Amino acid sequence: MKLRLLGFAMPLIAAVSAGLGAPVAPAVPAVYDIRSFGAGGDGQTVETRPLQAAIDQCSAAGGGTVLVAGGRYVTGTIYLRSNVRLNIDAGAALLGSPRIADYATDTDRTMYRGEPHMDRCLIFARDAENIAIEGHGTIDGQGKAFPEKGDPQKNRPKLIRFIGCSGVRVRDITLQAPASWTTEWRYCSDIAIDGITIFSRANINGDGLDFDGCTKVRVSNSTFDTSDDSICLQTSLPEKPCRDVLITNCSFSSRWAGVRIGLLSRGDFENVAVSNCSFRDHNDSGLKIQMNEGAEMKNMVFSNLVMKNVPRPVFLTFCQKNAWVDAPRELPPMKRVSGLQFSNIVVDDADITGPAAVTCGFQITGMPGHPVEDIAFSDIRAIFPGGGTKQDAGNVLAEFTPEVLRAGWPEYSRFGGTVPSFGLYARHVKGLTLRSVSITTKAPDARPAVGFIDVSDPKITDAPGPDTAP
Repeated sequence: MKLRLLGFAMPLIAAVSAGLGAPVAPAVPAVYDIRSFGAGGDGQTVETRPLQAAIDQCSAAGGGTVLVAGGRYVTGTIYLRSNVRLNIDAGAALLGSPRIADYATDTDRTMYRGEPHMDRCLIFARDAENIAIEGHGTIDGQGKAFPEKGDPQKNRPKLIRFIGCSGVRVRDITLQAPASWTTEWRYCSDIAIDGITIFSRANINGDGLDFDGCTKVRVSNSTFDTSDDSICLQTSLPEKPCRDVLITNCSFSSRWAGVRIGLLSRGDFENVAVSNCSFRDHNDSGLKIQMNEGAEMKNMVFSNLVMKNVPRPVFLTFCQKNAWVDAPRELPPMKRVSGLQFSNIVVDDADITGPAAVTCGFQITGMPGHPVEDIAFSDIRAIFPGGGTKQDAGNVLAEFTPEVLRAGWPEYSRFGGTVPSFGLYARHVKGLTLRSVSITTKAPDARPAVGFIDVSDPKITDAPGPDTAP
């Protein structure tokens, strides 16, 4: 077995020169080509062992690059180590094995209740530092192969799971076809993701980037096409907040939400900014914000966003519902959701047709005695399909009580009918500001543009636009 090391000559010469008083040149990081460890890249043979051997030797030697090049390499679960840069070269691919037996069972578990079939994963790291996945190649989960025929657990492994890691970089790579979530980041810090592409429609639950209790997160210049939430911020432990998150210059297309914050929400969320992003062809929401497990959300800014064919540009709920895998029977308390600002948002939903047409609009709902607080919308331009009737305008919707939510999550369907306004529906809100907001419809709509129920201290400086676009 040969070990391919690149750039060893310069450090050697520099070391000799150092004895003569010359300056010492910095060492060039070693490159560990997995082909030197016996990997063939034929797209059929499972090559977990040579790939893991390259990673382990690289980390043990102090770090460097593990190179995946010149082929398509099938692998089961691999473990990324500290100071290792996994580089998937252009034209090369890592392929997840289509056999569930090739996936380890010691890669922790998912934090949502009722989802043990998503416990396994392809790439795993725990408590690693200074790790990276980079390159212009592809990591493909071959998700259509799952659940494997004859598997009683109906396992659908995730593509990547990192727990307790710091100093993580993911750049330029394409992540595609996971059997469930593309990535799960739990209790990690100092994460920078830039220029990646995620295609995750090979199977259901195809989330893109899921950050659970993570801090100092930057996601930029990336493209998402997902069968579930493209980016999700969540908190499974009360002592692990989601804090200091920046998402910018990204494009989203999703069967569900573009950016979701919450649902799994036992720890606090604060200091989140989403800016300069486009959202297109969503089945549900652009921004979906859900606090229901007893923590607090505050200080978030959403600005310079463009949405096309996104029925609910903003869907925000504050209620009580257990999502955590080990949640007790008792419901969590309700603390606070406050200090959210939405500005410079353009929405074009004029061409949405069918039953979804009358579900469109900005929607915010708290609970009696537990309002959503200090919410501001400014410089909003939105056109919705219209088509609502006088009967729709008189609808009295279900409150998101524990009884109503017993059968499922706090989704639009739990309202039990069409919201009674076509543009903005706000219920149980304290301190709502609308400034320079224009809302129109393509077709006539018998509902008002704005509907308020138990909204205290509203401030409207520019009234929403006419009921029908000219």
